[in-house]
Amino acid sequence: MASHRTDAGLTTEFERLALPLDDPFTIARGTIETAENVLVRVSDGTHEGVGAAAPSTYYGETPATVEAVLPELLEVVEDVGDPHVRQRIEREMRERVDRNPAARAAVDTALADLAAKRLDVPLYRQWGLDPDAAPVSSFSIGLAEPDEMRQRAERAVEEGYSILKVKLGAGRTGERLTAVREGAPGATVRVDANGAWTPAEAVAKSEILADCGVEFVEQPVPADDVVSLRRVRDRGAVPVAADESVVTASDVARVADAVDIVVAKLQKCGSLRETRRVAAGAHAHGCEAMIGCMVASNATVAASAHLAPLFDYADLDGSLLLDSDPFDGVAMPGGAIDLAAVERAGTGAVEAGG
Repeated sequence: MASHRTDAGLTTEFERLALPLDDPFTIARGTIETAENVLVRVSDGTHEGVGAAAPSTYYGETPATVEAVLPELLEVVEDVGDPHVRQRIEREMRERVDRNPAARAAVDTALADLAAKRLDVPLYRQWGLDPDAAPVSSFSIGLAEPDEMRQRAERAVEEGYSILKVKLGAGRTGERLTAVREGAPGATVRVDANGAWTPAEAVAKSEILADCGVEFVEQPVPADDVVSLRRVRDRGAVPVAADESVVTASDVARVADAVDIVVAKLQKCGSLRETRRVAAGAHAHGCEAMIGCMVASNATVAASAHLAPLFDYADLDGSLLLDSDPFDGVAMPGGAIDLAAVERAGTGAVEAGG
């Protein structure tokens, strides 16, 4: 653990967390068995804010790169010395470290948590959001053999989840979706291909998706192929969402006429403010918006839950895929994001058992 005390009396620390998953989680790009997060703490001596980075190699980050840039990012916190001035801190962190959004998000989340704790309010109340407007979160079913996906879908429904996000890859689309439907015949099903399909495959597979009652397909083609996204949206049989194609709010205009839904994630946006900007940009361009997350601790997922009322859809099951989480967060029974039940100030993330 690295720590430092600022001239303003703030103590900053960070440490790496290895978080084993309940089951190996597979998407089209590969399998993970352990989520590597980097926890950030910022304390004023009375209150402590926590946040976490859940870096993705897809976006060019690893736990090692996060740890390498955190001292410089925390130097910005030290120079400013006030967690309530996050607009300035966000700008100066971006000026110093442009390509490490998960690292910046960890610091921003810790500061937001600390600032709200000083005001003794949950984040959603500080922002003036309606807790009843939060959409129900989906629960992810990783790519696996059809029978295993059926069993996982059946178990998720038994545990109360009514919306499933099914990860698919290059082959056996019909088999896998049929198996999921057998396990969860009444569930809302969404599909995420993580850019694994060609445009022609995506259009053809969309017919299978429609026959299985899929609500929409997320990132059917590679992220940089906006023309193909538009082709799938125009010729396919289900609505299309863009995840990897949209990193920050500046990307929304580029894809808005090619998709129906834009996906924002704190870890790729780099701050809570930027995540909110993606939602606003999507709605301004006539798209719907979904708040997503990485496989991660509640130290980061809880903050995203407070943003949920700004979005039309939610996919915030990242901490639910872990075998155990050192932090408790916002209650999500069956995927229902229960912000109204949040009694703790800040993000609501607190060390488990604390």
